[in-house]
Amino acid sequence: MKRILALVLMVALIASLGVTAAFAADDGFVDGKFTETRHITVEIYNRNNDGGSDPTNNVWTDYLKKAMLEKFNVEVEYISVGRWTETDDIANLLADHKAPDVSYTYGYNTIITYANMKDANGNPGVIDLAPYIEEYKDQLGDLIALLGGEDNLNYDKDPATGAVWMIEGVRADTSRITTFIRQDWLNKLGLALPTTEEEFYNALVAFRDNAELLLGADAEKMIPYTTSTDIGWRNDLLSVSKVADAIDDETLFVYGYDDRHLLYPGYKEGIRVLNKWYNEGLVWKDFGLYNDSTVEDDNMKAGYVGAFMHNWDYPFRNGEDCINLNLQRNVGEDAMFVPIDCFQNDAGITRKFMGAAVGSDRKIFLPATNTEPLASLLYINFISSPETIKYLQTGLEGTNYEMAEGGAYKILPATGEWVKNSGNNIDYTMTCNGLYLGEATGATTALSYPGIPAEIVIKANEYGKNNGRYPKHFNVGTIESETEVGSSLTSKRDELFTKAVTASEADFDSVFDSYMDDYLNAGGQDIIDERIEKLAEVYGIQYAK
Repeated sequence: MKRILALVLMVALIASLGVTAAFAADDGFVDGKFTETRHITVEIYNRNNDGGSDPTNNVWTDYLKKAMLEKFNVEVEYISVGRWTETDDIANLLADHKAPDVSYTYGYNTIITYANMKDANGNPGVIDLAPYIEEYKDQLGDLIALLGGEDNLNYDKDPATGAVWMIEGVRADTSRITTFIRQDWLNKLGLALPTTEEEFYNALVAFRDNAELLLGADAEKMIPYTTSTDIGWRNDLLSVSKVADAIDDETLFVYGYDDRHLLYPGYKEGIRVLNKWYNEGLVWKDFGLYNDSTVEDDNMKAGYVGAFMHNWDYPFRNGEDCINLNLQRNVGEDAMFVPIDCFQNDAGITRKFMGAAVGSDRKIFLPATNTEPLASLLYINFISSPETIKYLQTGLEGTNYEMAEGGAYKILPATGEWVKNSGNNIDYTMTCNGLYLGEATGATTALSYPGIPAEIVIKANEYGKNNGRYPKHFNVGTIESETEVGSSLTSKRDELFTKAVTASEADFDSVFDSYMDDYLNAGGQDIIDERIEKLAEVYGIQYAK
């Protein structure tokens, strides 16, 4: 009787894992290659870069197409999706049953939403990868090695059903956000590089009060500190410096579903500081008027900006058109944004809350319309090999790079067909974000921004992850309340930030709290409550609000 019961339970478990009779190994795959040519479509971001190439047809896609055809007898076709509208675009493609066979997105909830949508036969909108991973894991060695082990291949495996709806990409470099300030302005005013929030604030005040000295006839264009409508990202170091260093992992999980850290206890006080700066004329007054970076970047390049926070390499990106080189051309050789690390928490530490190497980047999935899951997995594995990544990141010797001392790759300003449409070609290395060149990585990073002093690049990268904390991964399965609200909470969060920063100081609390109540009532509180419930259900942790 016990044996019969065990068999019944095993059948039930297999069914719950999605390993049904419908799954069968591909018998057209012999000795590591398909006997007949297969065809797959692959998503690629379109960034609409001036001077860039067609993201679906260039030297990089030619390399990948040729290699996949020769190695596996798989034809690859690329489908472009707007980078800045990718969450909406991929959702629309899924809804129209036109999503590429290999799709990727930063939007975890987009994938889960379609995984939960069943057709008339009860089949989900995306493929459960669990049985395919189990069947073909011997073909996925490069992917497993890149992710750091088989456990990370199953990073999002649902603890209740065993379903795997996506494969997480890896951040080869976890450096995130760095603060930058004008070294030439500090020098002209006799100020040292700020090492604390107070010193940073004093520098901004000095920039404002000495606008005529620093900008002459353009004094009225002075912007001591600039930001964008993405307040959460662009001011993160200030805001999280108000979070107690003793905060525990459970609290980070319960309140950490928003990657801008909005709900971390104490975070509001950082926004209060930004509000104070805004009301004192230290923050770009027009930041809320623009939805893209063009005007703000132009202000930086023209020399009107004193400081900002952004991605650790932001002032170095885009080769000759980068912010720092434009600044030098427009202002003078000594004009330069340099990195600093000055926002300390209650423990005196410049803490950063980091995304983990796995789980904080793009998510790769196969929509239900995909009829070539094995060919798709082989593609994902191929782009994860060290050789493929190295070629896509470095390109052609003499055109994209020169070999430098110590085995480093000195990146050259490429032109024509060899221009990369994204930094390090990350749109093609979709499983890997960041340089992945083994022992040459560090030295290559320092030489990856032509015209920028290596020591500045190294410091900016260091500061972007200095004192980084990587919250514990609690795998509790799908948080249904997160999938139900879609992007609506993101919009409410960004509106909260903008309204709170631009409110009068006297109205700050009422404005912030009012918009926060709206955010929580629109689904934020439901997510918090469900995360608390899942901690108890999966880990037995009784979290007290």
